[in-house]
Amino acid sequence: MKRQPMLWMAIAAIAALPATHQGAARAEESLAAVYTMSNASSGNRILAFHRAPNGTLTAAGSFATGGLGTGGGLGNQGGLTLSGNDRWLLAVNAGSNDLSLFATDDDGLRLVDKAPSGGTQPVSVTIHRDLVYVLNAGSDNVSGFRLRPHGKLTPLVGSTRPLSGSGTGPAQVQFRPDGRVLVVTEKATNLIVTYAVDEDGRLGPPQLQASQGATPFGFAFGNRRRVFVSEAFGGAPDASAMSSYRVNADGTVHLVSPSVPTHQTAACWVVVTDNGRFAYTSNTGSGSISGYEIDEDGALTLLNADGRTADTGAGSAPTDLALSENGRFLFVLNSGTHNIGAFRIRASGQLQPVALTGGLPAGANGLAAR
Repeated sequence: MKRQPMLWMAIAAIAALPATHQGAARAEESLAAVYTMSNASSGNRILAFHRAPNGTLTAAGSFATGGLGTGGGLGNQGGLTLSGNDRWLLAVNAGSNDLSLFATDDDGLRLVDKAPSGGTQPVSVTIHRDLVYVLNAGSDNVSGFRLRPHGKLTPLVGSTRPLSGSGTGPAQVQFRPDGRVLVVTEKATNLIVTYAVDEDGRLGPPQLQASQGATPFGFAFGNRRRVFVSEAFGGAPDASAMSSYRVNADGTVHLVSPSVPTHQTAACWVVVTDNGRFAYTSNTGSGSISGYEIDEDGALTLLNADGRTADTGAGSAPTDLALSENGRFLFVLNSGTHNIGAFRIRASGQLQPVALTGGLPAGANGLAAR
């Protein structure tokens, strides 16, 4: 009889374990979200969606950035970016030349700061720890900020650097994962521009490297400091491609896998899965997504011979892509049909359609997920 209380305590402890796991799962589920922005010229807003465990999205609020959009396409990737710990969401306001910072709360988003972007027409933003850089397409420059712990964007004195020239048509800015190099793609010049980042967060002079293919657009980093860059080839029919490179600490770039065709039109936005096995690009002119397998050396192989790993629908004009934090789902912003498509990522890299979430405004831009 003396052992009975201990027995009941053990049973109670075991019974509590599933509830603990369920609670953790519920907590993770409550934080799962996808964000885009209206980019409206009358007032930019972040549109938030709750992500269910099966990948479906439900509207979860609209939050003013305090700035203005343009109402049209920005020719960009990375207009909306989450910090590495998902605590902060950064958004460009291309119509008012500023940058908005949101805190991500359980109840939604909270605007905590807004700052001039350091140039005109900001189109892309990137963050590494507390260092933020924004790409200004109108003034062909990049400019830096420090993100203070309480949520304040402080301009980094002496951080503004030019791109390769004027009228470069820049598409994206992003840090190498360790924060030691900043990378920019220029559509109009067919250049990849890199900057070495010093210990104070300031940039060295721009280093110019010719893109392997024409119209380098979006890019994403994978394993071993490799970057995967889409090539839109000026929107020529069925001519787009993707190349991979190794980005060294000094900012030099070395080609790994040259211009592997998508056999689709206008490949633009790029994501790479966290395990580094697959890369995806959206083909705006073809209404499709092309998937690639990445080998250990960083070389690319199409998952599907015709380049159509997923079909986003006639007239969909897919643009931005984002991966869920758990790596199970790929989301695509369809600018032509004003919706977000969700796909489940199979172990083989193939994409299974899940759902469409409609009702987005024309001109919506940017996509981020957690």
